[in-house]
Order: sequence, then C-alpha cells, then structure tokens
Amino acid sequence: MRQKKDASLRSDAQRNRERILSVALVELTRAADTPLSRIAREAGVGQGTFYRHFPTRQALVLEIYRHEMRQVTDSAAELLATREPDRALREWMDHLARFAMAKAGLADAIRQATCGPDAPGKPDPTPVSEAAELLLRAGEKAGTVRPGITADDFFLAIAGLWQIDPEDWQPRATRLLDLVMDGMRSGAPES
Repeated sequence: MRQKKDASLRSDAQRNRERILSVALVELTRAADTPLSRIAREAGVGQGTFYRHFPTRQALVLEIYRHEMRQVTDSAAELLATREPDRALREWMDHLARFAMAKAGLADAIRQATCGPDAPGKPDPTPVSEAAELLLRAGEKAGTVRPGITADDFFLAIAGLWQIDPEDWQPRATRLLDLVMDGMRSGAPES
C-alpha cells in the first residue's frame, strides 16, 4: 500500500514541475524579471513546492531551456518511428522553429541566468545537432535528402530562423523551412 502512495506523490510532483515549467515559459517570455511568486501562483503551487523544484531563478530558466531542447531532441526519433524520413525531418523543423521562438522570447532571462562569475554556461546544444544528423541520415538512406548534408550545413541553412520576429513568426518560418527542405531534396536520388 505504501508504494502506491509514494508513486502518486511522485507523479503529483512531476505534474507540479511540468505546470511550473509551462507557466514559467509563458511568463518569462513576456518579461525576464517576472516575479517567481507570480509564476508559482499561476502554476497553482505554493512557494515551498516551487522552491523545492527550482531553488533559484537561474535554475528555473536553465531548466526551461533544457526542457525545451529535450523536447525538440526527443521528437526526432518519435517522428521517424511514425513518418517517412522526409516528412519526419520537415515536421521536426517545425518543432525546432517553436524552440527557436521560445528561446528568442526567453533571450533576456537566459542571458541573465548564464552571465556573471558564478553562472553556469548554457546547456550543450549537441543533442539537437545529433537529432538533426539522425533525421538527415534517415532521409539520405531513403533517397529523399541530398547525400552529404551535415547538421552544420543544416543549421547554417536555417540560420535565418533566429532573425524572424517572434511576434509574427509562423508564416515566415514555414516559408523559410519549406525552402530549405526543397533545397535538401534537390539532388536526392528520388527527386
């Protein structure tokens, strides 16, 4: 009986954590200096619960960044399992665009959390690069992506994504990513 109670507490704690991250992403995107008490209130948790999960603003901001990056990274394999490689790559690019826009909105909060003598650096972006490589290699193997495109090539090609105004980003990002996808298909064996 005790195990069931502990398990429900753990899932409850996980739901609280997810709610805090979700609310914090929205609130800190609006204003980097949003009071943590407001985030806790909006997430429907008490101060003690909030600080148990995120003892500092820095810890919260870095976890939002890691959480968003993890979602983008994890979605690559999930998409490949359910879609053709070129469709998986294109849908993953949409996930990446949403991450880029969230990151743009959080830029001030991330800068505040990662600057200073005691601040840790930003989380390593290597997992996102590895996810891009996974998708590119799958597309190359399927004959739907031009051979030899590297993750570095890919990120250089979509660099304009980080220049798009986060206020009205979706139509422009879709157009840019469609153009990049068309370019990656050009020269593929099945094109």
